[in-house]
Amino acid sequence: MRIREGFPGQRLRVLPPDVVRSALATSLTQRLLVTDAGYYPQALHHGATRQRGAHGTIVIAVSSGRGACRTGEKVVPVGPGQALVIPARAPHRYWSDDHDPWTISWMHLRGDDVAELERAIVPDGLAAAVDLHEPLHVVGELERALAALESDETSPNLLRAAGAAWSVLAQLVADAAAGSQDRTEPVRAAQSYLREHLDAPVRVGELAAQVGLSTSHFAALFRKATGGGVIEYVKRLRIARASELLVTTAMPVAEVARAVGYDDPFYFSRQFRGVHDCSPTTFRERATT
Repeated sequence: MRIREGFPGQRLRVLPPDVVRSALATSLTQRLLVTDAGYYPQALHHGATRQRGAHGTIVIAVSSGRGACRTGEKVVPVGPGQALVIPARAPHRYWSDDHDPWTISWMHLRGDDVAELERAIVPDGLAAAVDLHEPLHVVGELERALAALESDETSPNLLRAAGAAWSVLAQLVADAAAGSQDRTEPVRAAQSYLREHLDAPVRVGELAAQVGLSTSHFAALFRKATGGGVIEYVKRLRIARASELLVTTAMPVAEVARAVGYDDPFYFSRQFRGVHDCSPTTFRERATT
């Protein structure tokens, strides 16, 4: 037997239907509204079945323990450091593991912009588990949304809850696009190395070897995680650092170029112009006048 609520130490807030209707008809909250939020610690026998789905998108972040969700023929297991996302109107059944019950922070979302963000996370319209790259941040924002709803149902607190929800959704979209931690860890290690060695030559094969991958596999993972190739990523890092040096120091342009890995100041100027649509000298003049 599964129960939806009634767990020791739980917190739960559900907006009344009239408040939901009013908020969804108000410009400030019609784009995104947190209608339900909660926190269930060690929720043994927790579960719910919705044959017609829920009115809104469901986000469940798992801090500890395990559970699963079935949508159609698909069963999605979920564990610590992951978030379960269930699209609005998708028939589903989810449950906490009987031997390792989950501790979850969760919310239901409605609004004009939710569907587009939902599709970016769950393109197949079924439930999905997203590996969280910053799980403490996501859980913290879910706590902030819940605390806002617990305060009262006034517009300011509905907006505070919506702001926290935007942060969660943005993180989920980014994490879903980047992929699992196992896949992105080599990329993150390479990014860290590149940031610390901006003035060093860039050799993709050597980077791949450093993180223990073939060049082709590393390049594909890097593009998947960042949306672009290694060379373009390094160029953006170098130009960003050069922009900072141009504004905060009196270093000559040629010296700035060398500091970020360009021995040829003319080539540096061309690269800089490709990003900022002006020369380094003009950029400095505009920023300091």
